[in-house]
Amino acid sequence: MAKKIKPNLSIAQIINMSMGFLGIQMAFGLQNGNASRILANLGADVHELSWFWLVAPITGLIVQPIIGHMGDNTWSPLGRRKPYFLIGAVLCAIGLVLLPNAASVTQLIAANVLLLAVIFLAMMDFSVNIAMEPFRALVGDMLPKHQGTLGFSIQTILIGVGAVIGSEMPNWLTKMGVSNVAPEGYVADNVIYAFYIGAAVLILSILYTIFTTREYSPQEFADFSDDNKEPEHSKFMDIFKDFATIPPLMKKLGVVQFFSWFALFTMWVFTTSALATHHFGLAPDDTTSAEFNKAGDLTGHLFGLYNLFAIPFAFLLTPIAKAIGKKQTHALALFAGGLGLISMFFIKDTGMLWISMVGLGFAWASILAMPYAMLIDAIPQRKMGVYMGIFNFFIVIPQIINGIFGGPIVKNLFGNMAIDYVVVGGVCMIVAAAVTMFLIKDETPDSPKEIEEEIQQVHF
Repeated sequence: MAKKIKPNLSIAQIINMSMGFLGIQMAFGLQNGNASRILANLGADVHELSWFWLVAPITGLIVQPIIGHMGDNTWSPLGRRKPYFLIGAVLCAIGLVLLPNAASVTQLIAANVLLLAVIFLAMMDFSVNIAMEPFRALVGDMLPKHQGTLGFSIQTILIGVGAVIGSEMPNWLTKMGVSNVAPEGYVADNVIYAFYIGAAVLILSILYTIFTTREYSPQEFADFSDDNKEPEHSKFMDIFKDFATIPPLMKKLGVVQFFSWFALFTMWVFTTSALATHHFGLAPDDTTSAEFNKAGDLTGHLFGLYNLFAIPFAFLLTPIAKAIGKKQTHALALFAGGLGLISMFFIKDTGMLWISMVGLGFAWASILAMPYAMLIDAIPQRKMGVYMGIFNFFIVIPQIINGIFGGPIVKNLFGNMAIDYVVVGGVCMIVAAAVTMFLIKDETPDSPKEIEEEIQQVHF
């Protein structure tokens, strides 16, 4: 029987299957904009922040390949990927409620407040990774190859909307009269209530995707495959075989991802302290004053802006890529993001920092879409989940390295002036742009059939 071609999906169908990403990214937006602020409120020093942030990449390093492998081998009445959406959403919502309330929880149980906050942060990151990886794999599962860029671009748009809401929510609540100042050792009400709202939106958006999207059955996947065979269940140890056979294109994109995500991690961890010291003139050890909390609100606002700017850029990615090529589009976006980070050092007027966020918005839109659009043609259908999980290694490893060494560098090399390290992040993003242009060639990626043959030749 001849191989069938996956039908094109409508824009509405792609939005339905990606809607859960809005809630996931709202949770990330809340975390990225407020985790450093929360930890500082609870007593962490600036040079310790990157160590606490290690929780996120370490959990991603462990969870995503495992969840990808499990998803590839899951065939339940609910679907192939959807069970993981639901489990991850419920656990993450609980973490969203508990993290800003860590100080209050210590009144009920005897525990170190920072340790408890890190545990809740780990719970959030663990569960978000359970929910996130299947969404990437779902695009590969459901869309024909030529709709890949469109699918990831729509995901990027929804990610941007969710991140804008999550990043701006504390600031919006402050303008509505909710207090953004709390007693020493506690988190302000505007942050606490924002996390509650994030938990509700996360659950609702995941449920929307679950109820509006039907995944293909094993027989339908067989009809779309080259050999008309249903996907075979693989063993857990096959993950190591998959590591040994990652496509060459993935390795090259991995170098780009390393420098890109090193820069992003720097921005997420150190922007609040950078603004507080460089723009508000505060001492590095001031983590509780009203001015410091204003810097925290500004961080959320700026992060909301770059996500807002990412939305129109996501619409433009497909036509730009068709005009100049995917790698050229990604390199241009990364270069703009690097200039955006560096410009934060020179723009002293906080009212003008939106200019920096324009470049970062372009970079963020491309980072969330173009590497996956370039990669999807090189991944065999039956390994979509596990390879997407493995690709995540190139995202989390630079964050782990940065998390270990970033704090000591800021303390010992830059005298706790975090803005200098933000500039280093900008340089790293420009390096990523150069690698994209000169390491990734204009070549046809390995076909899924070639990769399948390579997998069969690997023995352990």
